[in-house]
Amino acid sequence: MIEVHERTSCRSLAVRAVTRGVVRPVLGFFPVRGPMAPFKAAVDLGAALLPRLPATTFEHISGDGWTAELVTTRDVDPAEGAIVYFHGGAFLFCGLATHRRIVERLAVRTGLPVLSVAYRQLPTHRVETSVADCVEALNWMTEQGFDSTRIVLAGDSAGGHLAFSVAIEAVAQGVDLGGIVGLSAWLDFDNSARRRHRNALRDDFIPTFRLDRVARMVTGLGALDPEHSPVNRSLAGLPPTLLICGFDEVLRHDAELMAERLEAAGVPVALHLWKGQVHAFPVLGDLLPESSAALDEVAGFVEEALGVRRLRAVS
Repeated sequence: MIEVHERTSCRSLAVRAVTRGVVRPVLGFFPVRGPMAPFKAAVDLGAALLPRLPATTFEHISGDGWTAELVTTRDVDPAEGAIVYFHGGAFLFCGLATHRRIVERLAVRTGLPVLSVAYRQLPTHRVETSVADCVEALNWMTEQGFDSTRIVLAGDSAGGHLAFSVAIEAVAQGVDLGGIVGLSAWLDFDNSARRRHRNALRDDFIPTFRLDRVARMVTGLGALDPEHSPVNRSLAGLPPTLLICGFDEVLRHDAELMAERLEAAGVPVALHLWKGQVHAFPVLGDLLPESSAALDEVAGFVEEALGVRRLRAVS
């Protein structure tokens, strides 16, 4: 099922203008290695200064190389299920702080615990380590007594890649999950088809040409292995899936391709395309009406997948 949503706010026009005029050029020229590379950490440090939602509490979790925050509301019932969230950032930057807006609002909307995972990434670790950390985070949740069939994996951009990679590994180990949510998910490291997509030059956020270099950096491969991309793996047995992305963003290619292959594998999937929205716009939380509405879609999907009825509005 594919559903197209219209743009409804002037705020989204402003956000789109800023990303087109500032963010996209910076991402096109900002070195992922070299003397400016340490400034990537400043993104998460700056986000840490933003206030947290008073309706949520959090517990710091330390794993073997990875860390996390378990975000909950005051009246949480762990027996109802949980969400495990993997942040985006092209496996290069971002972390717990940059994604607190979306994680806290998902916790409030669903009434479920949300484990936000800070996995290892470049410059010291490649994508296989990121995947391993996220698998361990899921295992940690089940070791705490959470039923895997009542866990939804979610993530944006690179985090969407991780959500699918972890789910595929879980299926291979005979572990059933409750659902998957991919927000502007980066699911195909091969950039050749994406370069030819109608959105290759329309994307306000991502410089499409840059994805070739980043993919080779995060995989450490000169020639990409198709098995590194979730869209090329066996998808049979995956749980119901929700995909959300901007109508004009270049990763629409990944969303459409994954939706097509999930359907072919017999996996229930819904794809929502939002007009006038930038890459990973739900991460903005309540800053845009469309972001808030997209989070309502995610919460509704989680409710249906897990059979809970606790959807609440967030101011």
